Amino acid sequence: MPELGGRDLLREWQAAMRSLAGHADLPRQLLAPLQRQAELIQEILERERRLQRDVVNRLLGPADAIFDLLEQSGDALHQQAEALEEAGRALEQTAALVKAQADLFERTVRAIREPTELAKAAAGIDRRAARKRRPRSG
Repeated sequence: MPELGGRDLLREWQAAMRSLAGHADLPRQLLAPLQRQAELIQEILERERRLQRDVVNRLLGPADAIFDLLEQSGDALHQQAEALEEAGRALEQTAALVKAQADLFERTVRAIREPTELAKAAAGIDRRAARKRRPRSG
């Protein structure tokens, strides 16, 4: 005979009680306590299921909380990574702007210097020689 679980056992008990209820020769005094016994067994099984759920929730609750925190940490890391990517793009744009400013500054200096170089050349002054003769400050 196969082993019966709590619910199966209860169903079998209730079926047996219903089949006995149809016999007129069985005293009602015997049937009423058996019926009450079946109700109590059902109540015990329901309490046991609630207790099992409660125990499992209490045992696994901390693990669930840890997993929730880990998921939140993962989300925070993704947000930090995105912020760093954006900061990197901003730094690249800033570097490109500074390079453009440096190029513009160098072209400006060359453009401003050109007339003086032409004047020095017309006067026969060598640029390198003129730099060597300047007095040092300090």
